[in-house]
Amino acid sequence: LQRTDPLDELRQLRIGVRTEQPGHVVRDFHTARTRDGATSMPLSHRYYLSDAVFAVAIEGDATLLDDLQQALRRPVFPIYLGRRSCPPAGRLVWGVRDGDVTTVLESLPWLASPAVRKAAPPVVQLTVHRDCDPADPTGEVVRDDPISFDPGYRQWGWRTVKRYRVDVPNPDSEHDSRTDIDDSHDPLAPLREAL
Repeated sequence: LQRTDPLDELRQLRIGVRTEQPGHVVRDFHTARTRDGATSMPLSHRYYLSDAVFAVAIEGDATLLDDLQQALRRPVFPIYLGRRSCPPAGRLVWGVRDGDVTTVLESLPWLASPAVRKAAPPVVQLTVHRDCDPADPTGEVVRDDPISFDPGYRQWGWRTVKRYRVDVPNPDSEHDSRTDIDDSHDPLAPLREAL
């Protein structure tokens, strides 16, 4: 797929994203100069997420989904998330599953890193953003539907998304619930008694 190719077929897909691990916003101070080094370009701050993990479910025509899966497994161009300097890490494709976007995102195991899973409680609430019917009263209208990625004519349309939270079990939890801690030891008790 070239940047100038039409996106009509891809715009028919229904997409949902579950935030597995929100990560941290990192600011990159960006400087640039012309090739000869004589002219300085404008300074800017670029922001990106570090250590974030997302599960994405895509619903649509089975043949198109298979083509997308193959393209992600053997990309022609480098894959990046927002900026070329931000390639995805870890496993990118988890395969095709039966069910709609909602069913798949609500049934996936938690995909956060092992350290995050160990520190979290036995059940976690994860945020889901998914496409929904424009008539859905709980939907939110956003302008992020790509109509064209053509560098000479980038264009974005409106779409309706629904945001909600789902409870997901965390079998790896080593979370300290404070219910089994002996808090009878009070190192400040002698000081309180002296007063």
